Amino acid sequence: MATSSSLSFLSPHPAPPHRLHLLNPTTKPAAPRTPATQCALAAAAAAAPKSLPPPKLVRCPALDRQAARANRLRFARKLLTLLLSKPRRFLPLRVLRRCHRYLGLPRRRPLVPFVLRYPTLFRLFQAPTSRPLSPNISTLAVALTPAAEALAADLAALRGSELAPRLADKIHRLLLMTPGRSLPVSKVAHLAPDLGLAMDFRATLCPRHPDLFTFVHTSHGHALQLADPPPPPPPPLPPFRTAAPSDRLIDRPRRFPHLHLRRGLNLRRAHRDYLLWFHSLPEASPFEPLEDGASLEMVERRACAVVREVLAMTVEKRTLVDHLTHFRRDFGLPNRLHAMLVRHPELFYVSIKGLRHSVFLVEAFDDDGRLLVEDDMLVGRDRLEELVREGKRMRRAKKKGLLALAGDSDQDDDEEEEEEDDLGEVDGESGDLFKDGSIGEDWEEVGDQGEASDDDDDAELDAMEEFWVKKAVAEGLVDSGSELDAW
Repeated sequence: MATSSSLSFLSPHPAPPHRLHLLNPTTKPAAPRTPATQCALAAAAAAAPKSLPPPKLVRCPALDRQAARANRLRFARKLLTLLLSKPRRFLPLRVLRRCHRYLGLPRRRPLVPFVLRYPTLFRLFQAPTSRPLSPNISTLAVALTPAAEALAADLAALRGSELAPRLADKIHRLLLMTPGRSLPVSKVAHLAPDLGLAMDFRATLCPRHPDLFTFVHTSHGHALQLADPPPPPPPPLPPFRTAAPSDRLIDRPRRFPHLHLRRGLNLRRAHRDYLLWFHSLPEASPFEPLEDGASLEMVERRACAVVREVLAMTVEKRTLVDHLTHFRRDFGLPNRLHAMLVRHPELFYVSIKGLRHSVFLVEAFDDDGRLLVEDDMLVGRDRLEELVREGKRMRRAKKKGLLALAGDSDQDDDEEEEEEDDLGEVDGESGDLFKDGSIGEDWEEVGDQGEASDDDDDAELDAMEEFWVKKAVAEGLVDSGSELDAW
């Protein structure tokens, strides 16, 4: 006799007669389980997802090298973006020092030695009225070199002619993934460099496509909103891996469900079974909201589709995890986004290389970490890396007193690269400049508002900065005069 008490479960034998009065007399005997019923219950138990142990993050050296490659260019990219935001492509050093949070510099590190690491990108010059042998921080400015100016001009021409419709389609897709069909401009600025957009996309790109989106004023500032009536949603981006016809047995269609995992990744049995069950769920479009009462599994299914769509639109098929967290409420992503990304290694790879974690779209890379389909904007990254390598060769040649050699590699500057990996305590991004008042929403003015930097009040740091300025002048790295009027 089956009862609601747990005594019958603990003891397989029937209760003795003198204990029958302890049982509930109103309980009816359970119906006998037929073999068909037992099979149905077993199938339901197998199909239901089980609680998973925390997934182990298996390192991928090939993608970690890509993350380290991008981390080496972090300071140069940010300073280049900051200077390009000005009409005349320069900033006084006294103003630039207030952007140490955005540049990722430590609080007690001078700015001049980091600028001097890239002689092919940045140059120092003084006001014509200042004395060349007695430079001062207030009369020194940082500007772009002719090579950096040419690189910026070529990228601007590429964005304005050939890639303008494709870049506008990326913003269109971002807006379609939000329930309100709108996004603040400051949030789009976080992803702008990764998507290949210029930082002045609000003035150069958006007005050219009024059929896709318009500007609106909200309580959180300016925002982009889909045009009325909204254009039809496009299909999700196609997969990067295409199955080529082959006669090999390993390339033939599989008869059973299969997970395409990167090389060297072995999952636990419970984790693999969960992922197989997860991919057997119905497809969820990143551009369509879920119905009310959708299960948690379907919510995660759509969240994976949204992250996959965002990563597929980026130039390098990677971005920072912190960038995605800015869109949790806008895209309907879970609060524990990092755990979701690690839980799906068949889709994403989270690299812990550097101060901030990066997330890669696994299907866009081969086993050696090379992109299967390269974006047209990658030419900017390649040229920037070449200019950085050329600057390192110039510095080494100057130290050795020899001419620059053509076969040098980045391995000669391992110490500097490790130092750049541990640059700052806070690594702000482009969107932070809109918030702290360093740069206004028009992306043209650098104001004095906001809290004063600790560097400005530190006499020891000012003395270190003056030392590096005098050393740069003594080595002939500072122009004594310029046609630019910074004051």
